[in-house]
Amino acid sequence: MDGESAPRVEEPADLHLHSRRSDGTQPPAEVVGSAHAHGVRTIALTDHDTTSGWAEAADAAVSLGMTFLPGAELSTRLGWRSVHLLAYLFDPEDRALRAQMDEVRGDRLGRAERIVASISRDYDLVWDDVVAQTQTGATVGRPHIADALVARGIVADRSEAFGGILHPREGYYVPHDAPDTFAAIALVRAAGGVPVIAHPATTARSGMIPLDTLNDLVDAGLAGFEVDHRENHPDGRAVLQRLVADRDLIATGSSDYHGLGKPNLPGENTTPAAMVERIIAGGSGTPPVRA
Repeated sequence: MDGESAPRVEEPADLHLHSRRSDGTQPPAEVVGSAHAHGVRTIALTDHDTTSGWAEAADAAVSLGMTFLPGAELSTRLGWRSVHLLAYLFDPEDRALRAQMDEVRGDRLGRAERIVASISRDYDLVWDDVVAQTQTGATVGRPHIADALVARGIVADRSEAFGGILHPREGYYVPHDAPDTFAAIALVRAAGGVPVIAHPATTARSGMIPLDTLNDLVDAGLAGFEVDHRENHPDGRAVLQRLVADRDLIATGSSDYHGLGKPNLPGENTTPAAMVERIIAGGSGTPPVRA
């Protein structure tokens, strides 16, 4: 990819989109095209635990005159909580971070196989059904199982799958291994990246990561939070807004677009240019790309 260290940032910016390289439904170039069609001019591709879509997305962004920030959404764990960490502008060849992403992808695959084996005892679903919904080399996850359930006519869409069969209360859920969030932040920083916690307020204030722990994460190198996201609870969002102001952190907004996998649309939440510029200034692992 060709890039420049200080590209012009074009608003609006959507810094959380997924392609078929993980659990989206479109190839990276189509994701970029969809974002452009919705008026987005600066994007980040943040597939789960993989950088395999960067080159294709960058080429598409350049062809459309857009700014592209390479990124990924990393699986981490904080005690019993699953915490998704958006990482921007890190070095994709950093050995430690790359090894961690490889390990997580491998565990996700084994976890998906165990979930399907459990579901298949009660429903007409086999592993080959999931494989048929997964692009070669993609990070396999529960969304692919949801797509397989849809294809078999067991549920109508991903939302029904996650609200029913794939919900933990149904008994088919299997946790997956992931690095500690503090350790993941250190890995991203060591690789020259900028770490931002994705959708941190999907539950009410009482169910969020405690404020003391959020401050500890900031002290450990966390750059900010994805504040504007359709799943963030208003009470939790207010806590995050105060913390961002008190600690002078980066606050992002994004769609978490997955193509047909979710109702989210590119640009439904966006990140101000000033915040994008702070991410660019803080990243040294790989440059952003623009036409």
